[in-house]
Amino acid sequence: MEYKKGLEGVIAAETQIGLVDGTLGHLIYRGHWAKELALSYSFEEVAYFIWNGEFPTEAELDTFKKQMTSYRELPSYIKTILDTLPNEMDVMSTMRTAISALGTPAFAWPPTIDQAMHVTALLPTIIAYKYQKNQGTDFIEPNPELDHVANYIYMIKGQLPSEVEIKALTAYLILTIEHGMNASTFASRVVVSTESEMISGVCAAIGSMKGPLHGGAPSEVIEMIDEIGTIDNIEPWIRNKLEKGEKLMGFGHRVYKTRDPRSEALKVVSKDLAQESDWFNLITQMEQTAIDLLEEYKPGRKLYTNVEFFAAAVLKGLDIPKELFTPTFTSSRIIGWTAHILEQSQDNRIFRPQSSYTGQMPEQAAKF
Repeated sequence: MEYKKGLEGVIAAETQIGLVDGTLGHLIYRGHWAKELALSYSFEEVAYFIWNGEFPTEAELDTFKKQMTSYRELPSYIKTILDTLPNEMDVMSTMRTAISALGTPAFAWPPTIDQAMHVTALLPTIIAYKYQKNQGTDFIEPNPELDHVANYIYMIKGQLPSEVEIKALTAYLILTIEHGMNASTFASRVVVSTESEMISGVCAAIGSMKGPLHGGAPSEVIEMIDEIGTIDNIEPWIRNKLEKGEKLMGFGHRVYKTRDPRSEALKVVSKDLAQESDWFNLITQMEQTAIDLLEEYKPGRKLYTNVEFFAAAVLKGLDIPKELFTPTFTSSRIIGWTAHILEQSQDNRIFRPQSSYTGQMPEQAAKF
């Protein structure tokens, strides 16, 4: 039996939810290009589609939105839990703790779409509650008149978002809903394969997403661009980094060997959001210069921007605080997690891979 470190290249499940083709640069959700969904559909339409496998009718969408809205309000006992947690606890750990408190009979096995809707609708409220608590400001209650994305921005910033802001965050959230058998998705499927409830799977996924090797670092892209400072400094700054063998944040991806389709779509909406600001001009110039210099220093590698690069432009343009970057990412990926949890439950077999023992053997073992 061949050992594959990190299970690289090992097919662990069959899925109808998403396809990531790193060679061709394709990202497909249930037979549709993710880029087209991100630029042409609402968050609720895509969430419904991911969970149900078909797009909603107008009446179904209206009912779906009302159900999602009804699930936004924090139960009083979760507010009590959040109020007792230490302020120094990070947002991701706070989210995991609050979500675990939903482990009531209402979320018992088997998982359901209604459970997925509930936890997805509630997560932004948990994020906003923790953020406002840390800021020492009053919690902004969910606005039932606003759709999911607009309400999230409203709860964080305390003001109604513009259509451009809604479009930009919608695109970002849709493009990060699903991305194959990544670490957090795999963690969620492993947990629920034991017939543990959806909440356990989501908590495992949040714990996985918290790790810096998975949750991404758009904030590090922002810090990089701010450090470069001016267009004239782009080339010397990049050359200095590459000559020292250092990485450029936001470039390269473990799966994609060509352009990341998510980055291309986010570039479109971030341009509308930035309205040709100096910072946006700097980041776009940096992209092209970096691609050219990476080819010079690493010929044949073909390194391009990944989702984090222009995600940084979107999140900065929206004035989302840096400490909420990974939680915001999580608020979209929870749709993918719950879809995989539902799929795992429909044709379940508990995960039980083998390990290769590299330790010592007792002396007697050699006799057998």
